[in-house]
Parts: sequence; C-alpha cells; structure tokens
Amino acid sequence: MTTHYFDRIALYSFGVALCTALVGCAGDPLESGVDPFAPMIFKEGSTAMPLNPPNKASLQPFYVSQQTVFKFAVDTDSILIGADGITRYTVVLTSPNGNTQTQYEGIRCDSFQWRLYGTFDNNKWQENPLSTWLPIKDHTPNRYQAALAQGAFCSFNTQEKNLKSIVKSLNPNGFTGQTKPTNSFGVVN
Repeated sequence: MTTHYFDRIALYSFGVALCTALVGCAGDPLESGVDPFAPMIFKEGSTAMPLNPPNKASLQPFYVSQQTVFKFAVDTDSILIGADGITRYTVVLTSPNGNTQTQYEGIRCDSFQWRLYGTFDNNKWQENPLSTWLPIKDHTPNRYQAALAQGAFCSFNTQEKNLKSIVKSLNPNGFTGQTKPTNSFGVVN
C-alpha cells in the first residue's frame, strides 16, 4: 500500500513539474514585447505616385448610385494590393459636361477609410501634401469609394488579395458595390 501511495505522489509531482516547465518556457508576452491581445498598430508602407497617366484601354466603368450624375472608372492596370492592407488604384471621375478628374487613391478595408494620394493635372501627377485617412461615406450620391470597397476591394473588413477577383468584381454585369435599380421584374431601368 505504501508503494502505491508513493507512486501516486511521484506521478503528481512529475505532472506539476512538467506543467511548471511548460509555463516557464511560454514566457511572459509583456516581457517579450509581443502581446497577442494588444490591438494591431497600422503602419502604412511607402506610396509612390504612378509614373503614367491612366491607360484608357484598361479603364473599367463601375456603377455608384442612382443619385449620382458623375461617371466613374478604375484603371485596372493601376490596382496595387499592398502588404500593408491598402489597395491603391487610379480612378477617373467624369462630370455630366465631360470634364474629367483623375485621382490616385487608397482604401483600407479594416477601418473602412480612403486616402487621396494625388491627382493627375496638366499631364503630370501631383502629390497631395495634405493627404490623410478619411472615413468612407456610404450614404452620399458620389459614394464611389464605398462602391469600390463594398463591391470589389474588400471582403467585409478584410482586403481582397486576388487581383483577378477584383477585376472580375468590377465587371458591370456582376458589380455589387451598389445594386442597380430594377423594376419588379428584375429589369434594369
């Protein structure tokens, strides 16, 4: 009986020693500087302005809303999926009288924000010195950043990493950034 008793004590002692060793090896996340529960700090990578104007052959128009009078198109050759979580792209805005404005922008899916890096004016790119991250407005007529984020660049709050999926999503027949108005038979007005 005493042998059985000492065997149990030895087994429990071994278990306690093993658990203590494993906990000791794990280390203190605060001491090591890596806390798995700490919020992630966003660090934006460097952004270079495009070298060329938008490629007219690769401009893909997309639907924004029933209320807008502008037309919008993305240069699919300019789309860059950044490792920093930012999708950068060139967008061309066309007013009803035919005037165009070309902008180089970025979208963050995790925070639903956009940033204007620069504009194409007088045949050259001009960097925006006041560039900052702004919230994407979802309920305005010219909500093209929201349409791009919701319909192509983001999958909920994560960045779409596949360029082919983004380009396919921008197809006007399958674009979901804003539902095209239809009548009760599903016919586009």
